[in-house]
Amino acid sequence: MRLTFRRIAIAAAAVGLVAAGLAAAQPAQAAPHYGAAKLNSVKAALDKSTMVPGSAWAVDAATGQILVTLDSTVTGAKLDRVKALTQQYGNAVRIQRTAGEFHTYISGGDAIYGGQYRCSLGFNVRSGSTYYFLTAGHCGNIASSWYSNSSHTTLIGNTQNSSFPGNDYAIVRYASSFTNHPGTVGSQDITSAGTPSVGQTVTRRGSTTGIHSGRVTALNATVRYAEGTVTGMIQTTVCAEGGDSGGPLYAGSTALGLTSGGSGNCSSGGTTFFQPVVEALNAYGVQVY
Repeated sequence: MRLTFRRIAIAAAAVGLVAAGLAAAQPAQAAPHYGAAKLNSVKAALDKSTMVPGSAWAVDAATGQILVTLDSTVTGAKLDRVKALTQQYGNAVRIQRTAGEFHTYISGGDAIYGGQYRCSLGFNVRSGSTYYFLTAGHCGNIASSWYSNSSHTTLIGNTQNSSFPGNDYAIVRYASSFTNHPGTVGSQDITSAGTPSVGQTVTRRGSTTGIHSGRVTALNATVRYAEGTVTGMIQTTVCAEGGDSGGPLYAGSTALGLTSGGSGNCSSGGTTFFQPVVEALNAYGVQVY
């Protein structure tokens, strides 16, 4: 089951979607292939830097560089700031552009509602005989109770904990009166959790856009949204749209991540980031089933 996170006519934590699709990356300069120690050092420095909102960066093992992705808002003084921060690393850093804006995915519609929002449920999990579900932390931050309808008459559960920014995961404990929580994503049974590999084909399911697949392009990516920075993310070419926040990323029966945000749409494509699910499972001491 998936929930979606929705802003309804109030100032909220996300920016609306803009037309998307990855722009062509700048051609990589002929440069040495830097080793893992050098790249991890550069990434750690960028993580601590004042990189602007609308930027994301991760190790690109294929080219031996740090790939910095900038959304359409990074222009003028913001672009100058990025160049100033990265030029000291020379060819160890490569910059590419993506259309649209990086933001947490927020939209309206039906499904699970909390306050004035709706979000996408990621994975059903449990600890012993107590049942929960995982969703995005930016969802968990704004609602203490979640319902199956917009009129808030059928309680699903209450938020127990959430972590955003830094991470982007939350856990909701099912109400004792709500017993329909199978260990599936749609018709796909989920039996384990794991970490994807770069280049792997993965699938995302969302209440706004349904099921879409793409490829993992980086692990341990850092994303600077306007709402805050998250680290350790899975970066992919899977499309997503407003309302898909918190939904599941998986491969077959293996749970991989929770939809965080990105840029683009499912007409022209885009870049989407996912919170690794293993981190959330370990943080809350729960497991998929």
